[in-house]
Formats: sequence, structure tokens, C-alpha cells
Amino acid sequence: MNVKTIENKQLNTSMTSTTLVAPMQLSVKNVDNDVFREFKAASVKEGFTVGNALTLAMRLWIERRKKKFKMSLLDIKIGNWGEGTEKTSEKIDDVLYEKWQ
Repeated sequence: MNVKTIENKQLNTSMTSTTLVAPMQLSVKNVDNDVFREFKAASVKEGFTVGNALTLAMRLWIERRKKKFKMSLLDIKIGNWGEGTEKTSEKIDDVLYEKWQ
């Protein structure tokens, strides 16, 4: 993605789209001071402004949530573990529950 600044606005361009984004002022409450200091120092060290680094962090967080692997025990398919494993579940139960009796 290419980013250009035109009249204090960001122009984001890619192979499929172009977006004009105006910068915004933002106040955030309840931010841990130590975490913010570390974030700000890391941003500067990497050559980002705090705003650009925060935007990147928010985008990454949003993408990570979209890709989050969601599975339930109900999704697990019953399978055959092979010959000699027919009583494995009972053996595991014996080991687990024996000490609780």
C-alpha cells in the first residue's frame, strides 16, 4: 500500500482501492502509564509517530480477532485410534478418577 499526504490528509492507495483519510484528534481514557510509555518509546525507536503506531496496532488487533480460531469440543470428530485402543477412554478414566475415590 502506498501512502501520500495531500493537504494534511492521507491518501492510501493499493492495487484495488484508493482511500482519502483525514487525521483525527483522539483522547483515550484509562491507559496504563507504563504501557503507554513503553509503546511510545517503541514507536519512536521504529520511526513511527504514536498515532501511526496506534493505528497499526489497532489494525493488527482487528485482523487478529477476525482470524481467531474458534472451535468447540462438539466440533471434534470421533475417530478410530487403531487396534488395541478400544478401552483407552476407560483406562484414562481409571487413572484420573482413582485418586479421587
